Amino acid sequence: MDRFRPLRRIQVEPDPAEPPAPAAGAGGDAEGDESPAPAAGLLMGARVRRRAAVYRDCKGDYIGVPNDPCLTKILSKQGDNKVLFADKVLKFTQSGKMKRRILVITDFALYLVDPDADILKRRIALAAVDKLCISNLSDNFFAIIVPTEYDCFMVSTRKKEIVDVIVKAIKSTSEYEPEVASSNRFEYHAAAEVVKVVEFEDADGGIKTRITNKEKS
Repeated sequence: MDRFRPLRRIQVEPDPAEPPAPAAGAGGDAEGDESPAPAAGLLMGARVRRRAAVYRDCKGDYIGVPNDPCLTKILSKQGDNKVLFADKVLKFTQSGKMKRRILVITDFALYLVDPDADILKRRIALAAVDKLCISNLSDNFFAIIVPTEYDCFMVSTRKKEIVDVIVKAIKSTSEYEPEVASSNRFEYHAAAEVVKVVEFEDADGGIKTRITNKEKS
């Protein structure tokens, strides 16, 4: 089943001459040499937020999880059956490649599933999420900060809905509300010892996004 279709383009400047990434830390989604998603140009963005995106109805499950045997099996193994959100996303690896993923959010965890191999690559408990990072512009990038593991940097046309669902889900099961940090420059841990810097700039015709390795002090 091909759950993915081509996505629209924006300009992304990857880290030039990036050295080979070190071995991944704990976690199942720090992939190595599996086939990458299309090159970094195949991301999504617009110069101004589209009116349709602002007022779009939030469906939640955009891929039909109950009708997908792989996803229902993964969730049932974890005893997790209440799906709050499900959709296709692109996820950045520590080396800067992008991988196709299915993101499923329940009231207890986030799941990242490889849609080609039908394999669960990573499960993040909502209780482990400390912060969400987004820019002040109308791009589609966001980072999920998980201090006890490593962070997750992804792209989705439904970024706002994903962030809202995560915040509400955490608040509903605890007295804690994760911070939503909005800045045109933020950092995230792509792996235990790999810190990336993401910078956004409003440019003619779109949004320029630059992703670089943070220099060690």
